This record gives sequence, structure tokens and C-alpha cells, in this order.
Amino acid sequence: MTEAQAARLAIREKRHAGSTRGLAPGYVQCNLAVVPQADAFDFLLYCQRNHKACPVLEVCDPGDPEPKRLAPGADLRTDLPRYAVYRSGERLPDVTDLRALWRPDLVAFLIGSGITFDDALERAGVPTDRHRWVVRSTLPTVPAGRFRGDLIVTMRWLTPQQAIVATQVSSRFPQNHGAPIHIGDPAAIGADLARPLFGPPVERVPEGLVAVFWACGVTPQQAALDARVELLLAHSPAHGFVTDLKADALAVL
Repeated sequence: MTEAQAARLAIREKRHAGSTRGLAPGYVQCNLAVVPQADAFDFLLYCQRNHKACPVLEVCDPGDPEPKRLAPGADLRTDLPRYAVYRSGERLPDVTDLRALWRPDLVAFLIGSGITFDDALERAGVPTDRHRWVVRSTLPTVPAGRFRGDLIVTMRWLTPQQAIVATQVSSRFPQNHGAPIHIGDPAAIGADLARPLFGPPVERVPEGLVAVFWACGVTPQQAALDARVELLLAHSPAHGFVTDLKADALAVL
């Protein structure tokens, strides 16, 4: 059994209920978004038009929770530690199992996650265990059908030297958001640090550090939420899906 398979089994058996950050390092992790089949084409089109934020790695057949390409035998209804549930734009309590909510018309999308290159960053000397937020920006995405909205970004605080290394490393992972989209003044991209989607409010960037922003896989979730899709099932932030794909195998040399 590989480390990735062992991680998914621990999650399925409820022996691991926390974040997947640091779990099975070296394996590709994905964000999850599940929408009704009636919305699936426009959602896929939105992802294709905004690849930096929404790099789709697999789309399952309607009603099928098994990602046959990325993790044969896995079950997207049970193999993530925690799920976010939205009905018509309203967030309901998180759940740890989607089987009671699953329907034959649901289509699951697995979208590359920046957690994937954390191991590569650590090996290069860039810490990944702190100084991390998910915030809104005012950078527009390209709409598709009912899906539209501003880019959601992941912000990390790094030293200038770490920012250079992080740019070099993450640029090797275009299927997991790739290089940063902005480095420096958060106001230049309208980053809402006062009301982050993940992490505490931020008053200022600490002295000696710079804000580094990557496109974030929460972007398509937010677009679906703003579109008030009848049902949206998604990973809870930092509770992603561990695939069988080695991160270095997906990296660009």
C-alpha cells in the first residue's frame, strides 16, 4: 500500500479527520467541486477559461464518485476529511461523508491544489507551515454561463529570497496553479485582507516579509456559490483529496 492509499484509508475509516496539509507529501492533492449535471458543462468551461485558478485534473462521469484516472478504487464521498455543503448559495454545516447527499446526476471535478508543491517548497528551504491565507481579490475571471466572479487567491508571507525560490519552484507545477500571480502590495490586486475566507484578519504585512499571491482553487467554488447553484459539494479548506499521482511526475522540468 502506498502512502497515498494509506492516507485515504485513514480518512475513510475516520482515523484522520484534520487537514491534508503535510499528509502523504510528494503526492498530488486536489480540491473537490461537485455540481449537478445540468451545470457541469458551464462549470467545466469556466474552469478551462480560468486555468490558472481552476486546473482540472479529472472529471468523473455523472453519479460516479470514483476518480478512475487519479486514484482508482477511491471514493470521493468518503475519502476527504471534511466537506463543505452549499444549497442555493447558502452554506450548511460541514460533513465528513457525502453518501447521504450523493445523487445520480452529480458530476465531480478534481482541481489541482497548491498544497501539492508544499513538499517541493520545503525541500527548497521555503517554510509552508505558517503565514497562509485565502482572500478575495478584485481581479476578474472570464465568465462562462452563470459562472463568474473575481479571482480568489492564496497569500503567503515570505522573505524576498524565499519569494524568489517559491516562484521558481511553483512555476514547475502549472497543473497546481503554477507561479504566483502577484508579489508585493496587496492593494494592487484588491486583496481583502480584512475579511479573509481562510485565516484571521490581517492588519499589515510584517516587516521584512513580502506578500506572495497564487491563484486559488477556491475560485470555482466561489463562482458556483455566487451563481446560487442548487447544490454544491466541495472540500472544506485545506481538507483536500490525496491522489495516487506523484507530484514530481506532474512537474515541468
